[in-house]
Amino acid sequence: MTETEFIHRFEPATSAGSPPLLLLHGTGGDENDLLGLGKMISPGSALLSPRGRVLEHGMPRFFRRLAEGVFDEDDVRHRANELGEFVNAARQRYGIAAPVAVGFSNGANIAAALLLLKPDVLAGAILLRAMVPLSDPPTADLAGKPVLLLSGQGDPIVPASNSAKLAALLSQAGASVTHRVLPAGHQLSQADLTLARDWIGNVDAKAA
Repeated sequence: MTETEFIHRFEPATSAGSPPLLLLHGTGGDENDLLGLGKMISPGSALLSPRGRVLEHGMPRFFRRLAEGVFDEDDVRHRANELGEFVNAARQRYGIAAPVAVGFSNGANIAAALLLLKPDVLAGAILLRAMVPLSDPPTADLAGKPVLLLSGQGDPIVPASNSAKLAALLSQAGASVTHRVLPAGHQLSQADLTLARDWIGNVDAKAA
C-alpha cells in the first residue's frame, strides 16, 4: 500500500446530478460503516469511503489522540494531509468532482481538519458530533463553502461550547455554516438523517 493509499470502498454514482460523498467513520468503524447512511442522505451519489489508518486498541481511527477529547495535533495535521492526497488521487482514479465529506465523531473531526488545512479538497461537509480539531488552526479560505454541523445536546464527549467554537471558527474562515443542536447524545438520531438529507438537497439544488 502506498503512502497515500487507504483501504476503501468506492461505489459509482447512479444519478448524474448528485454530489459525490466522502464518508468518514467514527472510532472503531471501517470503510463499510457509513455506506448505508450515505445512500440515505444522498441517493444516487458516488460514495468514497476510506478506513482510518491509525489503530487505537485495535480500532481504526483517522488520527491519534492522547486521551478522550485530547488530540495529537501533529498527527492530526499529518493525517489530514495524507487523507487529502488520497482524495485527490481517488478523484482522478474514479473521475469524480470534489466530494462533500460526511463524517461522524472521529471522522467528522478529520473532515473539519481537512477543511482548515486543505480547503480545496472538499466541496463542503456534514459534520456529525464534531469538535475543534486544532487549537491553533491555520487561516483558511472557505469562502461560501457549505457546512452542516449537527451536535447533540446531551453529548457526553463533545461539550456544547466546543461545537459552538467550531461553528464560529469555520464561519470566520468564510464557510456558510448551519449549526443545529439536537435533543440527542453522541449517537446519531433520525433527526440527523432528516436534516442532512434536506441540507444536501438544498446544496445540490444551488449547485445545479
